[in-house]
Amino acid sequence: MVELAFSSNGYTEYSLPEAIERIADHGYAGVEVLADEPHAYFPSFDAEDEVELTETLQSADIAVSNINANTAMGFYDDAPPEGFFEPSIIASDDADREWRLSYTKQALDLAASLDAPATCVATGRPRPGHMPEDAYETLLRSIDELLDHAESVDVDLGIEFEPELLVENIDETLQLIEDVGRDSLGVNLDVGHAAVYGDDPATAIRESAGHITGLHLEDIVGGIRGKHYHRIPGEGDLDFRSIFDALDDIDYEGFATVELYSYPHEPDRAARESYQVLSQYL
Repeated sequence: MVELAFSSNGYTEYSLPEAIERIADHGYAGVEVLADEPHAYFPSFDAEDEVELTETLQSADIAVSNINANTAMGFYDDAPPEGFFEPSIIASDDADREWRLSYTKQALDLAASLDAPATCVATGRPRPGHMPEDAYETLLRSIDELLDHAESVDVDLGIEFEPELLVENIDETLQLIEDVGRDSLGVNLDVGHAAVYGDDPATAIRESAGHITGLHLEDIVGGIRGKHYHRIPGEGDLDFRSIFDALDDIDYEGFATVELYSYPHEPDRAARESYQVLSQYL
């Protein structure tokens, strides 16, 4: 059975405990924890914060759908407000890459501690001077290191593809999974990213059967090949009936997480209206 979750990255004007309480109040069964500022940025997220997080989850009676380690914007004093993936797991600078790998391992540890099924990470972009084919070899080495850790704590790792990243679509993600050849690697499938790239989200879901560690849901104005801006379901042109039918077809049992960081000043409206629209498909 598919259950709805909401990402805490939509509540960046609130503390993580308050974000969780608000998400639970809207009826969601799960919450995705943002592994970045202002929520669980690991250089500053300590044991006391983890205890408070665990207690909040228990009192709110809500599960963790995923630990979202796609970004680590807290690394920079002047990170741009939009999603920024550096330092990435394909960074050519050894020190930066090792920092990011260590950071992602901490996200996997948090997932294990909170009984979350998975952690997601994005590949990042090849930087100038780092050819894509060389970056891919770096990616394979990084993923093997991360999977060694993921398997030791019994958590899956989901690659989240995104247009303009090294791994930017479903075909490249499935090829990566095949190249790596380890069951603990899957895809955190963002239906909007699939659509913006030009793929049908329902088809992407069916092609990914058996490899989906989690889903991100949002609407896209323009539908397939529309603009990459996360909208409240019902405010764009994606066919959510076909998306949920595809999930039924592959017998997906897990969380579908609404990801709406694009409404930082009105997250309650985004969460409330998304739940009203999407719950009809369950």
